[in-house]
Amino acid sequence: MSFSFQHSERPFLIAEMSGNHNHSLDRALKIVEAAAEAGADAIKLQTYTADTLTIDKSDGEFFISDPHSLWQGKSLYELYQKAYTPWEWQAEIFAHAQKCGILCFSTPFDATAVDFLEGLHVPFYKLASFENVDLPLVRRIAQTGKPIIASTGMASVAELDDLVRTARENGCQDLTLLKCTSSYPATPAGTNLRTIPHMRDLFHCNVGLSDHTLGIGAAVASIALGATVIEKHFTLSRAEGGVDAAFSMEPQEFAQLVRECRTAYEALGEVAYGPQEQEKGSLAYRRSLYVVADVKKGEMFTEKNMRIIRPGLGLPPKYYDVLLGKKAAHDIARGTAMTWDMLK
Repeated sequence: MSFSFQHSERPFLIAEMSGNHNHSLDRALKIVEAAAEAGADAIKLQTYTADTLTIDKSDGEFFISDPHSLWQGKSLYELYQKAYTPWEWQAEIFAHAQKCGILCFSTPFDATAVDFLEGLHVPFYKLASFENVDLPLVRRIAQTGKPIIASTGMASVAELDDLVRTARENGCQDLTLLKCTSSYPATPAGTNLRTIPHMRDLFHCNVGLSDHTLGIGAAVASIALGATVIEKHFTLSRAEGGVDAAFSMEPQEFAQLVRECRTAYEALGEVAYGPQEQEKGSLAYRRSLYVVADVKKGEMFTEKNMRIIRPGLGLPPKYYDVLLGKKAAHDIARGTAMTWDMLK
């Protein structure tokens, strides 16, 4: 399947399933259906196992002790065992997405995952923030020749330069960088959307937002700054739990996101001055110069018999001072729009 982000005509909206299937294939398929119904362009999976991400060790740096983490009290291995999407499900999920009319793709976390996804004919790839410094993985993904969406969480400019150079030198011709704050949830104040146009100009590529904030405000605002791809975590119900449920959108919220992002994109339009086509009917209701009391031939125009009022069919208000003191060329009835041939 050939796909390109280079000439996107509207924001591309991705629903990230992550581990919100709660280890139920039936729930995973229902998430696909709900994402399609909400208007998502694509559903995203993650392709890894606990063993491809880390080792089975539950102390020291392999244990999540950060009290601010949603996953505090688990080892990395335990978390990834809980969150991973079984590989044997993924062909069925891909096929179900196609049936529902949306694209399905995934984030590979090592070379074996890339090989697996190539077998599923994935249309493009996602590189996760935590893997954006894994240049061998970047190289392997790029060598497929398919588009890459890369989250930029935590990455310095130098690290992003490494990523971009590695991707392009290994065959990637369609790269999209997503501004991302790798905290869960992220705060609006820590999102720094102004980075989006700077990143686009710095690396000469498409840009977007991988958004972990709550709500739709940050995502909609990013459209005005040039974002062409928006990714949000997605679940059927936060109340039903899941590893990422706390910062995931429910279907009705994602549908609102779709509507508002597309409205924001449509509203960008182009640089335009003067009356727009839809405004032309309103020109008649501007203010203009009118005779507001009967005027006899030879009588002067004064503040009492000439005013700036609506509608807008008379001479423009800028001529008010010019006309004051001039004499009427003929009798003029109250309520007549001022014209130049009224002057003596």
